[in-house]
Amino acid sequence: MFDAFVVALTSVWADSGFSALTGGHVIMIGVGLLLLYMAIGKGFEPLLLSPIAFGCILANIPKNGFEEPGVMSVIMYGIHHEVFPPLIFLGVGAMTDFGPLLANPKTLLLGAAAQAGVFVALLGAMMMGFSVQEAAAIGIIGGADGPTSIYLAAKMAPQLLGAIAVAAYSYMSLVPLIQPPIMKLFTSDADRKIVMKQLRPVSHFEKIAFPIMCTIVISLLLPSVTALIGMLMLGNLFKEAGCLDRLSDTAQNALMNTVTIMLATGTGLTMSAESFLNYQTILIIILGLIAFIGGTAAGVIFGKLMCIVDGGQTNPLIGSAGVSAVPMAARVSQIVGQKANPANFLLMHAMGPNVAGVIGTAVAAGTMLAMIGPVAK
Repeated sequence: MFDAFVVALTSVWADSGFSALTGGHVIMIGVGLLLLYMAIGKGFEPLLLSPIAFGCILANIPKNGFEEPGVMSVIMYGIHHEVFPPLIFLGVGAMTDFGPLLANPKTLLLGAAAQAGVFVALLGAMMMGFSVQEAAAIGIIGGADGPTSIYLAAKMAPQLLGAIAVAAYSYMSLVPLIQPPIMKLFTSDADRKIVMKQLRPVSHFEKIAFPIMCTIVISLLLPSVTALIGMLMLGNLFKEAGCLDRLSDTAQNALMNTVTIMLATGTGLTMSAESFLNYQTILIIILGLIAFIGGTAAGVIFGKLMCIVDGGQTNPLIGSAGVSAVPMAARVSQIVGQKANPANFLLMHAMGPNVAGVIGTAVAAGTMLAMIGPVAK
């Protein structure tokens, strides 16, 4: 009888995750717990970081059976086949006001300038030995746009998706810490004190025509990002039409929250010890930081040039919002500007380059897909 008990106990142990637990699994579970602490304890992007962290923990439970058909395999299908990023863009579009961009179209240039960091990191990654497809996927981290980063990584470097997604979302959450020193480095106190004129009113027709025309033009120019741009602009059309409130509300709330859970959890599920614990992950995090710093610096420098050209009417701080971390980057511009001049209200002005950055990052991704092409599957 005792022998039977030992055999049963041995069988239970052999079938348990403990028998296959490695040091790598323990480290990654620790990483997941650290990310949970950052999300819940410190408030760093809790809506995104919490499911990513929990997904990381789940991915590193040995013998979890996630490769079998089920909910987890469906979530991973949505990650690897670019289902969730366009759906996220539908919700983002429904929450985005392109009015500040339409009222001051030149801020589109600031959003474009902030994409410089993407191409700096691309070159840096190639110099470090990454393939051109991997380098392109790493570079897009500089746009601080999680869904676009996942979309491009799934097409060009699926083996690096976990590290790229975590780096992109981490830098999005750290915008208030990373950007202010860079903004102050490239601007003078007088620059930061510049008060911008109030934006002109934008007509209802302009707000409806913009997403339609933007979809047609960009999709014809870069067909590979039609899904991203199309869903972004469809969501915005829901918001601005005036007769689609139910669809807009669903896209902004129920759908957005559901897809965020799926996307973030799926991102965490890619963080297995086997694919994450290697020197490439460290290089990706470093290159992502370089891309993000480069994008912020390029936006501020271009903002300074714009300030010189228009005779001091543009506060260079709004250039930093050209990275597409909406609306965090715009809030940082507002905070830094108000510290220099309490009468300064830059938020709506910064939203122009901020929403332009969303479009710019998608265009940058489409450009790289068109020039380089996706990896063969």
